[in-house]
Amino acid sequence: MIGRLVTRIVDAQAVWAKPFGDFNHRWLSALFRPMRPVKDLLNGTWLGHPVHAAITDVPIGALTVALILDIVNVPLGADVALLIGVLSMLAAAVAGLADYTDTDGTARMRATVHSTLMVVAVVAFLVSLAIRAGNPPDRTVAFGLLLIGYLIVAFAAEVGGDLVYLIGTHVNRHAWRGAGAKWIKVDLGGLPDIPEGGPTRLKVGINDIVVVRNGESTLALHAVCAHAGGPLPEGTLVKDQIECPWHGSRFHLANGHVARGPAMYSQPAYELRRTDAGWEARRAPG
Repeated sequence: MIGRLVTRIVDAQAVWAKPFGDFNHRWLSALFRPMRPVKDLLNGTWLGHPVHAAITDVPIGALTVALILDIVNVPLGADVALLIGVLSMLAAAVAGLADYTDTDGTARMRATVHSTLMVVAVVAFLVSLAIRAGNPPDRTVAFGLLLIGYLIVAFAAEVGGDLVYLIGTHVNRHAWRGAGAKWIKVDLGGLPDIPEGGPTRLKVGINDIVVVRNGESTLALHAVCAHAGGPLPEGTLVKDQIECPWHGSRFHLANGHVARGPAMYSQPAYELRRTDAGWEARRAPG
């Protein structure tokens, strides 16, 4: 019930959030495009997990502590906790902006609402900090701004959670795909053999794979990019890697490991063998 209400409220913001999000996407993409290693760092390619999601725990905890310390009248502790909360929110925002450049459609609109609410909350916290810096005898306004900002953050966090759990932003597209130990016949789709070069899309049971063949070397990965579901068979070969056409993630063909972000998760790799009955494949271990 509450979740559906939140969804309706957020979707009603599309009238301003969609054009504003498209504008932000353009300048952020232009900003991050020439510094791919920095973007990979902020995305979490090195960590194997989104950095933004990890950092957001810090401000939530700090702001909660600030709220409690204000209530029990420990002003210095509350002020320090609030300052930590604001600084960590700024750090989370930088990582979030890197993720923002890889969103589109509904995900971008919701991310725009999420980020806008967070900016409003930060403004409330900064005004609260400014009041506190004057050491006023009455801290009611400062506390009120902290409480308002905290409630805004809570709602914005709900919207951010929906980006992951409802829409699937930055969810590993192969999280529930079993490894499997059985060899399965490769459907060549009418081809007489796996062609040289590639990438070539072939089918193994219910799964599509992308195959690159060079003589006796035949390497294969799952055809759906782990990052956002992009079609790897439509991608580009870069030495021993394949680049996703949607967001530029690169994976090593030999083992599916991430070579470049924004992907954070390895791509399922497949072993292939030729038998008297034709080609067979199975998911590679690990």
